[in-house]
Amino acid sequence: MASTEKLTGLKKAAILLIILGERLATKLLEELSDEEIFRVTRCMAEIDHIPEETKLRILEDFELAAESQAGIVVKGQEFAKKLIAGSSGDKDRESALMKQFVSGTEARPLETIAKMHPSMVAGLLEREHPQTLALVLSTQATEHAGAIIAKLPEEKRSDVVYRIATLDAVSPAVIDRIEEALSKEIGIVVGGEEQKEIGGLNKVVEILDNMTDNLDTEILENLEEVDPEMVESIRKMMFTFEDLCALDGRSIQMILREVNNDSLTMALKTASDEIKEKIFANMSSRAADMIRDDLDAMGPVRLSEVEAMQQTIVKIAMKLEEEGKLVLGRGSGGDEFV
Repeated sequence: MASTEKLTGLKKAAILLIILGERLATKLLEELSDEEIFRVTRCMAEIDHIPEETKLRILEDFELAAESQAGIVVKGQEFAKKLIAGSSGDKDRESALMKQFVSGTEARPLETIAKMHPSMVAGLLEREHPQTLALVLSTQATEHAGAIIAKLPEEKRSDVVYRIATLDAVSPAVIDRIEEALSKEIGIVVGGEEQKEIGGLNKVVEILDNMTDNLDTEILENLEEVDPEMVESIRKMMFTFEDLCALDGRSIQMILREVNNDSLTMALKTASDEIKEKIFANMSSRAADMIRDDLDAMGPVRLSEVEAMQQTIVKIAMKLEEEGKLVLGRGSGGDEFV
């Protein structure tokens, strides 16, 4: 720890709050603005030990008396989180502060890009190789990455999304090389010691779910020509059979008009009671009773067959959405017998 002469006022305040302990520090935080709380708690998270000399000097500087100790060993990040949790009776405010704090203390590669407007990032990176673009965008927040992809040339979007989906762990050396190459135009200084889990299907699903102007459909259609199995997996994750529960009665009825009773019975084999009742409530009593009887009489079937039929119905729902007839809410084997 540096001498107190070299410490900033913010650092001194963070040290003082730790010395005072949670109860007193919490009282002091009640008097600060959200911005001040964010800055001081982020600073506290970087502290893991306070030398005795520094502690005494800080106390003298603020004209406080304290008992001499052989230094204070603290878990700065945990301490800061506890302070935030007790700083206000407003749960929404506490949640917002905690989210801001965690976001601010996590080591996020390419942090400067995270603060840039999507159009600027797209303009800066559009001439880069799609693999480089995928690596960069995989380090960004979902909404930001989606907004950047939307600003890329149309012919690059699907390729970049495909590469994000196939990314896995990336060594910090790779990230460092990308940062070094970009640092000539923007200042980026962030490092890491362990391999970073970036990309993958989950990242792609999150990005596509946040896209507007039907770009997700356009990208998936282009990707289907390259890797139909991947697109199938992405679609399964973006909207599932169980997500039909969120639809209104009119939308359910529209889907059911496209499905025969045998197919529907197979799809309902593993369905929850909630989705069954939702579907039964939107068909005639006679048809619902027939399907219930068929389900009771149905023997073991392969899970893969049931899932395939559920996916067929999901595709019907997606097709109707593409045609503008309904709006879907987005949600998430081997051959078992069920």
